[in-house]
Order: sequence, then C-alpha cells, then structure tokens
Amino acid sequence: MEVLSQLLLVFSNTLQIYSLILLVRVLLTWFPNLDWSNPVLSTVSSITDPYLNVFRGLIPPIGGLDLSAILAFLALSFGQQILGSISMSVMAGLY
Repeated sequence: MEVLSQLLLVFSNTLQIYSLILLVRVLLTWFPNLDWSNPVLSTVSSITDPYLNVFRGLIPPIGGLDLSAILAFLALSFGQQILGSISMSVMAGLY
C-alpha cells in the first residue's frame, strides 16, 4: 500500500509540474511576436496544446479571449487535490 501512496504522490507532483508548464504556455500567448518555431517554444506548445484543445472545444473564445485555460487549470487543480487526498487516505490506512 505504501507503493500505491507514493505513486499517487508522484502523479500529483507531475500534475503540479504540468500546471507550471501550462502557466508558461498561457503567459507566452500574451506575446504575439514570439517565434513558435523555436525548439523550446515548440516543445512547450506540443506538450500543452492537446490538453488545452480539449477545453477549447468546450468553451469557445469570447471577444477574442480564450478562457478555456481557466477551466484547464481548475481541472488540473481538482485532479491534484483528489490524488493528494487519496494518497493521504492510503497512508493513514497503513499506520
């Protein structure tokens, strides 16, 4: 059971890192003159765009603003909280 708890914590931490990468991606969209063919920017885009596209299908842009990222962050945060709670429950059951 301890292995399961550790795996859940690793997955939760992975979601936290992904949230930071997603934040960088959203902030970079504020700079329209960026060269997205740059390998670093292209990598960030290729990592985050499939996830964001799921939410872009749910919430269309309103007045030119893409609000789907807000829903994407909420979903990631909810996932992190669920995984953290389950992990703590598993740990509490061990001792």
